[in-house]
Amino acid sequence: MEWNLADMWEAVAEIDPERPAQRCGARSYTWSQFDARAGALAADLLDAGVSHQGKVAAYLYNGPEYLETYFAAFKVAAVPVNVNYRYGPTELTYLLDNSDAEAVVFDARFTPNVEAIKGRLPGVRRWYVVGTPVPEWAVAYESLPPGDARRARSGDDLLLLYTGGTTGMPKGVMWRQDDLVRVLGGGGNPITGVPPASDLDELKARLAAREGALTMLPACPLMHGTGQFSAFIAMSMGGCVVTIDATGFDPEVLWSTVEREGVNAIAIVGDAFARPMLAALDANPGRWNLSSVVLINSSGVMWSEEVKQGLLRHMPGVVLFDSLGSSEAVGMGGSLAGGGAAAHTAEFALGPGARVIGPDDRDVKPGSGEVGMIALPGNIPLGYYKDPDKTERTFRTIDGVRYTIPGDCATVREDGTIQLLGRGSVVINTGGEKVFPEEVEEVIKRLPGVADAVCVGVPDERFGETVCALVERRPGAEVSEGDVAGAVRAELAGYKVPRTVLFVESIGRSPAGKVDYPGLRARAVELTAR
Repeated sequence: MEWNLADMWEAVAEIDPERPAQRCGARSYTWSQFDARAGALAADLLDAGVSHQGKVAAYLYNGPEYLETYFAAFKVAAVPVNVNYRYGPTELTYLLDNSDAEAVVFDARFTPNVEAIKGRLPGVRRWYVVGTPVPEWAVAYESLPPGDARRARSGDDLLLLYTGGTTGMPKGVMWRQDDLVRVLGGGGNPITGVPPASDLDELKARLAAREGALTMLPACPLMHGTGQFSAFIAMSMGGCVVTIDATGFDPEVLWSTVEREGVNAIAIVGDAFARPMLAALDANPGRWNLSSVVLINSSGVMWSEEVKQGLLRHMPGVVLFDSLGSSEAVGMGGSLAGGGAAAHTAEFALGPGARVIGPDDRDVKPGSGEVGMIALPGNIPLGYYKDPDKTERTFRTIDGVRYTIPGDCATVREDGTIQLLGRGSVVINTGGEKVFPEEVEEVIKRLPGVADAVCVGVPDERFGETVCALVERRPGAEVSEGDVAGAVRAELAGYKVPRTVLFVESIGRSPAGKVDYPGLRARAVELTAR
């Protein structure tokens, strides 16, 4: 059979109608309510004329309406599209136009942004606003009358996951729902070892026989693949997704929510979330009862050994799963930590079928020190929406097998584990030597007093480029340029030592913990040219 998320979630609502599906602050919805609220939006989408596989954009903060919008789109064989809520008018217009959005569900706080661009988007048939005030040209989300609508569905129905990547405008990764469900566990949980269900009947039988259900809190935005896909795993097992009714990340609020809601699993994006979470625990020992937590999973950004060890000190019984993956490739590798032990930073075991290949498309020899790129076969996306050139470069057939090769560079140790070096698209070329920014950044971030760091290449007459470190200090901390250079020199080759160190108020990571490398490089070039 082929999986479809609407079929799976409707099955949960049928078997467990009164079990909690979503909780956010004072709001709580059962599975029957989740199904009904999504059904009302689905009926209105059809009434608005949204076409088969028409695009429905979610321009929202975390909250129940996010997954309801996706469920509604799945019900009528439309395609949900994530929107980065930090985008400005140019990026927002580009994404909604590029995705061919026919309907947009947006938070009322974004009304000025939408008002400024909606005249440039004649393809949008209906705008739905969550919250108040309600502009005259929009439909109030909460005013939708009861209803339900369904179109014929299949595993070929799409989900578009837009990713900013490290260069260029955002691009939409096209996931078939069957491929996505399978790579996320097929109704099971690949992280905790729950096997996939063979079909919908087996999934229903599991739901009817179980005693408890997973409660998942995506600490990162649902607009990001890590948060979204983690929520999908929980929902497809009939679990409950808890979201925080706030627009920023506050680790104390997070831990209080985990305690109050009895959260079992937390999804984060690397150190950008884990470091402040650990700092809150260190500053408030014993404040929160976190005995309900069994799993913290991360993907998309470096999660350092030091921070993992710190979290395990406070929660020794928790499993930490560091997933090596991206919007284009789920399951390239993984690293488990628990029982007081954590793997070294950026050290992973390759996922099933994954390879590290060199320029000749042959496997990198373990222990050789050669740098290659990770290639993942199996259930992978169709490509990038309306971008055949990028699709051809990233999704390639080697020896008759189709792979996704998003650009993650690594070396292979003698035991077969890999050391992730970072994305090739941000590599710094200094005098012919390649420097992977994340390798240097990790050394700098271990310095006492450093809150965050990013390395970029700046032009140099002699070497072409040299390494420039942008460093964000902790409040009141004293960290010098010499401290940074000395720390890197003590661990890495001389050509990797930053020739320039710029201290900045904030690195300016996105809500998903991602770094704008092109923007920071432009900033570094401007500052070093003065």
